[in-house]
Amino acid sequence: MIHCDTGYVARPKARIEIIPLIDVVFFLLATFVLFTLSLQKMRSIEVTLPQGGVEGVEGDSTVFIQTSAEGAFYWKKGRDTPAELISAAEIGPRLAHYKRTVPVPRVLIRTDRTAKFGAAVVVLDEVRKAGITQVSIETVAVRTGG
Repeated sequence: MIHCDTGYVARPKARIEIIPLIDVVFFLLATFVLFTLSLQKMRSIEVTLPQGGVEGVEGDSTVFIQTSAEGAFYWKKGRDTPAELISAAEIGPRLAHYKRTVPVPRVLIRTDRTAKFGAAVVVLDEVRKAGITQVSIETVAVRTGG
C-alpha cells in the first residue's frame, strides 16, 4: 500500500493477466483443429467373403493366372496341370470361355516376388469384364510359371 499526503491509502490497481487466457484459447483452438481434421467420411466397399471348407483335388477347375516382373502372364487350369505362357490379349477371351464352360468359375491371381501390382490389376479388370465373381489374390509369391 502506498500512503499519500492526503491521508488516503492508495491501493494498487488490479491487473488482469491475459497470458494464461491466451494459452487456454490456443489450446482449445488447436484441439478443435485436430478433431476437425480427424473427422473424415469413411467409405467402404461391400465384399462377399468366401466360406471356409475342405476342397477336393478331384475336378479342380480353378484357373490360376500368374504375372511376372517381365510382364508375362501364365494360365493354369487346376492344380496339377502345367502353366502355359499367354499374352495379355488372350486373358479376356480365355476367361469368357472359362465362364461359359464351368458352372462355378473361380480365378486365383498370383505373382512372383518381383512383379509389379499393375499387372495383377490388368488381370483383375479382365476378370471383372468376364463377369466372374469368385476371384482371389494369392498372398504368397511363387516361382515364375509355377
